[in-house]
Formats: sequence, structure tokens, C-alpha cells
Amino acid sequence: MSTVEGVQLTQLREINGEHGSVIHGLRVSDEGYVDFGEAYFSTVNYKSTKGWKKHHRMTLNLIVISGEITLVFYDDRVSSKTFGNFFETTLSADEHKRLTVPFGIWMAFRGMSKNNNKLINIASLVHDPTEQENIPLNQINYIWREM
Repeated sequence: MSTVEGVQLTQLREINGEHGSVIHGLRVSDEGYVDFGEAYFSTVNYKSTKGWKKHHRMTLNLIVISGEITLVFYDDRVSSKTFGNFFETTLSADEHKRLTVPFGIWMAFRGMSKNNNKLINIASLVHDPTEQENIPLNQINYIWREM
């Protein structure tokens, strides 16, 4: 699977202690941090797919905190070096990774675990429905892997 310019996958630091652990999500000093608008959670049911969505100004920082989610990105930015590319990755709560997604990239995601599939988005902007675009899944020609 190819890459999409600007999408970054970052291993999160985990500090284990006697009574549990701390997992870093996002710091102001981290590459990928743009600004803070809000943090919100999104769930997706097993075998369900959400998307396609594209933000026009918001940078996303996605961390799967429960279950397993496959995320797919499509680059239709004409000026991008990766114009026309897809990038697919699967994140789980056990991996402790953050996916940073700049604005202007289409995104869809699918619940892969029979348990609760949940992610947090540490977004650069407060939610504004006028800065995003949604289209049906069949409007971007992508073949999802069978489950």
C-alpha cells in the first residue's frame, strides 16, 4: 500500500509502573501538533464503515483507545506528490500509535473488532460542520478487504 503525503504514524511513548501505565497521546512539542480545538471520541461498530469525510481546515490526531480500526486515506489534492494514492493502516488499542492527518485528505474507517471500536481525535479546531465534506463510500473507488 502506498503513502499519502502529510499523513504521519507515530509510536506513542508508554511508561509502565507498578500499578499501571501512562501512554502519551499528543504534546504541543510533537511533530504533527498544529493547534488544539477539541478532543472527541468516535465509535464504529464491527464490520461497519464510516466515510468518506474530508476536512478543509482541521488537522486530525487519531488514537485508537479500544478495539481495532482500519483507516483508509485517499489523496485527491492535485498539488500533492501522492495525488491519487491510498494509504491503509490498522490501529489497535494495544499498539499505542497516533495517526496525524492534515486537512484536505479523504478518510474512511472500519470497525475490525467484535468489541467496542473507539478512537479519540485530538483536533486542531472545534467541530464546524461547514469545514468538512462527506460523500458516500461508493464515490471513491476503493476495494475494502474482506473480513
